[in-house]
Amino acid sequence: MSDPIPHRIHARPVPRPGRVVGALVILVIAAMALHGLVTNATFRWDTVWLYLRDIVVIRGIGWTLVLTVGSMALAIVMAVLLAVMRRSDNPVMRGVSWTYIWFFRGTPVWVQLTFWGLLSVLYPRLSIGVPFGPEFFSFSTKDVVTAFWAALLGLAFNEAAYLAEIVRAGLTSVDPGQEEAAKALGMSNSTILRRVVLPQAMRVIVPPTGNETISMLKTTSLVIAVPFTLELFYATNAIGNRLYQPIPLLVIASIWYLVITSILMVGQHYLEQYYGRGFGSETKGRRPPRPGGPSRQEAIQAAGTTKDDPFLEVTP
Repeated sequence: MSDPIPHRIHARPVPRPGRVVGALVILVIAAMALHGLVTNATFRWDTVWLYLRDIVVIRGIGWTLVLTVGSMALAIVMAVLLAVMRRSDNPVMRGVSWTYIWFFRGTPVWVQLTFWGLLSVLYPRLSIGVPFGPEFFSFSTKDVVTAFWAALLGLAFNEAAYLAEIVRAGLTSVDPGQEEAAKALGMSNSTILRRVVLPQAMRVIVPPTGNETISMLKTTSLVIAVPFTLELFYATNAIGNRLYQPIPLLVIASIWYLVITSILMVGQHYLEQYYGRGFGSETKGRRPPRPGGPSRQEAIQAAGTTKDDPFLEVTP
């Protein structure tokens, strides 16, 4: 049977044997690594399974999540304030913000947490009052700034310096014309920041903030410097030292960190989709319509608040 289309080009994909060979090599290496992981008796998988759901480990997961969420919430609030101060016309505000970021980004987090743990030694009593004048009230530092609060504040103060630069980059990414248009409408500076600038800057702020949250989850393992001894890494390490089996307990900590990180990555994906609406392709980040329900535009038209032809009154 003859081809109905004369001189048809019968194109074939270019053979790429290098890709096939490379894929086979990677699969072989991955299989060897998996075999060594499963068959190595040093990992003691029986101990891993026995202590994977231990009450001490589960409690450590809870405290790790509390530290992560609490420190990130406080750090985000501080970061927004620092970023706004950095963009201020007031040189004192800019100087304080720059000095804060310079100091906390320039010193190791372990050193900062150690100082927070020694806060009650450096300042046994804290007071509020007029400098070089009368004190309104005072309190003992060790009674108020416990190990938990010292760990949370140490993590938050350090993270705020990094998030401040992320927020500043997000605010800078918004077209200045947006602020000018909002000022022309009579909006105040705080309203412009809250209603116009920040919602548009979130598209730039969310991805690195998600990465910082995941990093914070793992940084909580350093609060032993305070010392705070209830989080996940210390809990598993203590069990491993008691059993003289540190490796299987390190595996347990790694498994739980991977589980929590995977959940955070899924949440970050949906947040990026939400704040990325209107950018890229037409359907990217768009919420699918509800099954059997009207779309948003159909609901607006059904409400009768808009005219079918908005130009009817002005068209001759």
